[in-house]
Amino acid sequence: MTDIADQLSAGLNAIADPLSGKGLIDSGRAPAPRFADGIASVILDVTDINADKRALIEADINRALGAVEGVDTVRVAMTSKRTTRRIIAVGSGKGGVGKSTLSANLAIALARRGLRVGLIDADVYGPSQPRLLSVEDRKPTATEHKKLVPVPTDFGIGMLSMGQLVKPGQAIAWRGPMAGKALGQLIDAEWGDTETLIIDLPPGTGDVQLTMVQKYKPAGAVIVSTPQDLSLIDAKRAIHLFEEAGVPIIGLVENMAGYECPECGAVSDPFGTGGAEAAANELGFDFLGRIPLDLGIRTASDEGIPPAASNGSGADAFNAVAGKLADWMSG
Repeated sequence: MTDIADQLSAGLNAIADPLSGKGLIDSGRAPAPRFADGIASVILDVTDINADKRALIEADINRALGAVEGVDTVRVAMTSKRTTRRIIAVGSGKGGVGKSTLSANLAIALARRGLRVGLIDADVYGPSQPRLLSVEDRKPTATEHKKLVPVPTDFGIGMLSMGQLVKPGQAIAWRGPMAGKALGQLIDAEWGDTETLIIDLPPGTGDVQLTMVQKYKPAGAVIVSTPQDLSLIDAKRAIHLFEEAGVPIIGLVENMAGYECPECGAVSDPFGTGGAEAAANELGFDFLGRIPLDLGIRTASDEGIPPAASNGSGADAFNAVAGKLADWMSG
């Protein structure tokens, strides 16, 4: 019996999960088969697998397990127990463009629309989300299987950041592989019924970004840029990285786009205007909207009260971008 059970497990695990490429057992798609009275039974989780691929996998299972001596019948029960979870990466080619502020407010705005959203601060070397979401004093716990449990926030989203795992102000001097491993711990955490993970990537196109696109394959990427030419040049590098990895570009957001004088109401453009929209049109991507250079947004962010958590005027621009992102996800 043990020999048959081993052969059945080996045969099942030799079949690749179409999403991760791992064996069906190693990927968590199926437990080891059960065998009794000549019947091999498999329970297969088919979440995120379309009907055609399900049929192919079922045929592969019948073929592989049916070839084991002593097996008369193969039964495959398909279930869909796991929460469908998509990853949306928010990236930029350089720092200082307001990517973290946008990520936090997008996550909150989506949650206020009824989506189950989590936020990951993947900027291992310069985490800022704990301050933006006012959870600097909260530490994640871990399950008995050593999976991190996201920290709840006051804004309807869970979040994880390396900033919650190190002492305030402590520098993290890690090489690329260590940073990539840290990102994996944040993504593979105990996210429960969370449907969408917004990932605030570090600036640039380095090891953390490569780990993300190669191992976790985001459903799409939002690119953040300020209007000036230098920022747009760097944003195009980030776009190239995602395109090379086959990650769809959801669209571009222009941040720090226009400053309205609180005294006279005049609008000026210290960083220029329209650059990100022009770049989106040139490259054939959607333009998701502009976030103004607004003192209220900066003040609220510093105080750990993201504008999107309220119904004030500072929320409007973030809500507009979140609406287009929600439409893309449901399309």
